[in-house]
Amino acid sequence: MQGKLFVVGTPIGNLSDISPRALETLAAVDFIAAEDTRVTLKLLNHFAIKKPMISYFEHNRREKGEVILGRILAGENCALVTDAGMPAVSDPGEDLVALCHENGVTVNAVPGPSAFVAAIALSGLPVGRFTFEGFLSMNRVSRREHLESIKDEKRTMVFYEAPHKLSATLSDLYETLGDRRLAIVREITKIHEEVIRTTLSEAAQKYAAEALKGEIVLVIEGKPVCEEKEITPEEAVALAKSYLREGMGASMAAKMAAKETGMKKGEIYKALQEEENESVV
Repeated sequence: MQGKLFVVGTPIGNLSDISPRALETLAAVDFIAAEDTRVTLKLLNHFAIKKPMISYFEHNRREKGEVILGRILAGENCALVTDAGMPAVSDPGEDLVALCHENGVTVNAVPGPSAFVAAIALSGLPVGRFTFEGFLSMNRVSRREHLESIKDEKRTMVFYEAPHKLSATLSDLYETLGDRRLAIVREITKIHEEVIRTTLSEAAQKYAAEALKGEIVLVIEGKPVCEEKEITPEEAVALAKSYLREGMGASMAAKMAAKETGMKKGEIYKALQEEENESVV
């Protein structure tokens, strides 16, 4: 009988945030696949759990993924953990989860803390709809393509960032998105937890020289939605008249004006005809 994969959320700072079910799972599985076994060992030692571990991270995920899958298919249960938070979110664990699904392995979630969920809750920005963007690429071309793809995004955007790259990222975001409201949320659940509510322009200037420490989440306001001005029938007819002056026929002028204003073509055409008849009289 084959085993299962358990995707286990671990604390993002405060060890007290681990759930009883997560502890039960870590103690019960046959082995643990960890992003950094040294980090996970500290967690296990704190809760007096002894369990075999195998490293699973970005640069060995293909090789170790097959090894982990083989052990699960042979009947062992595995817990997948990352250094902090939920595995498989902006994390190579997504490949292992997909691999297990593709091979008919049952994958169970043991939910836990997540930095981006905590950050949007703390941000004070509209988060009824949001998009999680993860980390911006270090590759200049990929980074530029990513930024260009979101410059018209109307939903609140969430990014992860490392302290040493914060200055460059804020500068790039301001250059591409213009000025937006911004919440810099750092050291979530830790002693120095902080929410800095500012704007992209202010933050880009301030943190060009002043460094921030700790794990950072950026929550950025989406592109403001401009209220569309209601077009009056008179304005729609005036637009059609401008097309007439350019040499367009009445029917086509009415059609073009209707397309641009949302007014009915027939009503615009009728108004044009009435004005023409009045001018003849």
